[in-house]
Amino acid sequence: MSGLVSYLSGQAAEDQVTRAYARDGHVILARRWRADGAEIDLIVEKDGEIIFVEVKKRQSLSGAAASLTHRQITRIMQSAEQYLGFLPTGNLTPCRVDVALVDGQGRMELRHNALV
Repeated sequence: MSGLVSYLSGQAAEDQVTRAYARDGHVILARRWRADGAEIDLIVEKDGEIIFVEVKKRQSLSGAAASLTHRQITRIMQSAEQYLGFLPTGNLTPCRVDVALVDGQGRMELRHNALV
């Protein structure tokens, strides 16, 4: 049962983050986009810039931030590169990777361009 609760909790966090980006005028391009064994939680666009968003939910914001591993970062970057390969401008497309942190109380912190 705890697996289901974790899954639903994560999905609720992704929904919350998606709504926040949409309220800020971003166009939602994809949710849970899959590529070669990896997944990007959310892909949005605003003013010609593609934003890849990794959502992390834990009991605390610091715990959510700490849960992002080097392996996950590598997979996100590889998946983002694959996604860009489908676009007409490819890797020349303006883009960034954001990390959205959500805690157990529903507080959210968006870290823009977090993986530089």
